[in-house]
Amino acid sequence: MNQALAVDTLLDKLRSGTLWVVNSRRRNGIIIYREFNAEFAGPGAAVGGEFDQDCRMIIPLGNLSLLKPTSHEEQQKALKTRLQWIRLTQHFTDKPRSTDRAQMILEQFKTYFDQDTVDQVPDAAFASLVGVLPQTIQKIRSGPTWSQ
Repeated sequence: MNQALAVDTLLDKLRSGTLWVVNSRRRNGIIIYREFNAEFAGPGAAVGGEFDQDCRMIIPLGNLSLLKPTSHEEQQKALKTRLQWIRLTQHFTDKPRSTDRAQMILEQFKTYFDQDTVDQVPDAAFASLVGVLPQTIQKIRSGPTWSQ
């Protein structure tokens, strides 16, 4: 399956109204673009349902796997996990300096995903996650300590 078809299929899943859970047993996740920002949903997080019907674009990370929750408790746990991922990103956006926000989001992704995966994520995606310009992300990535 080609990448564009896979993304379109995933986007249809998220917009379908069905609640899904990002597989918690894999290093995977999904960047979900909205009109003015983006969110990251990592392992264990709920996606789709009524929450992501307005998503405009997605970027799957790692070997993305979405599962249907099998119980109400599993749904609740996935919703709590989604909120935890949102709070983590919010912690970064609370920093007043844009370069600090850019550095923190890049470092967070670098600790979770391999360097090649992080390098494939566009500057604009990271920028949308923490409210900075793509040029700020590019500046941090081009710094002397980035690819170490």
